Amino acid sequence: MTVRVIFIAPSIGAELREARFGDDAPPEEAGLAAARAAAAALPPAARSFTSPSARCRLTAEALGLAAEPAASLADLDVAAWRGQRLEDVAARDPQAVSRWLTDPEAAPHGGESVTALCARVGGWLNGLAGDGGRVLAVAEPAVVRAAVVRALDLPPTAFWRLDVRPLSATELSGRAGRWNLLCGTALMPV
Repeated sequence: MTVRVIFIAPSIGAELREARFGDDAPPEEAGLAAARAAAAALPPAARSFTSPSARCRLTAEALGLAAEPAASLADLDVAAWRGQRLEDVAARDPQAVSRWLTDPEAAPHGGESVTALCARVGGWLNGLAGDGGRVLAVAEPAVVRAAVVRALDLPPTAFWRLDVRPLSATELSGRAGRWNLLCGTALMPV
């Protein structure tokens, strides 16, 4: 039985605009208004999930989804870097940031590596494969990238080469461990 998982990136917020590591800030009101306007474009789904972050939960609500929080869809844990701007961390410790961006096993921030994130999200994704139907998941961009890496069996180094725009949809369909990708489509005009 085929399952279709549509990952929806959350509305834009200050974190993304400031290139700041997630600190659970809510999305901007303009982003929520865009999500409300995009709600009609969503196909019906048997189930919906959300990353536990405020940005994802509020985006799901604005999209009209009664989404179940899923801990497996939590953003990449950057521990000591949380709430800081990438530019500031790179100025303080350029080698750590370089290692983090080039080695998917590295976690110089003391949190989770990209490889660990991909494994976590891949486990969640594979857990859906036997259920069939359509699933919507409002998830942080890192989670969407991790799902694509795992679904397509890409090397973890491909993680940083995938861009996920706010309020875009990325669809994976599959069964029995075989996934296909429908590349991201906008929920609203850009």
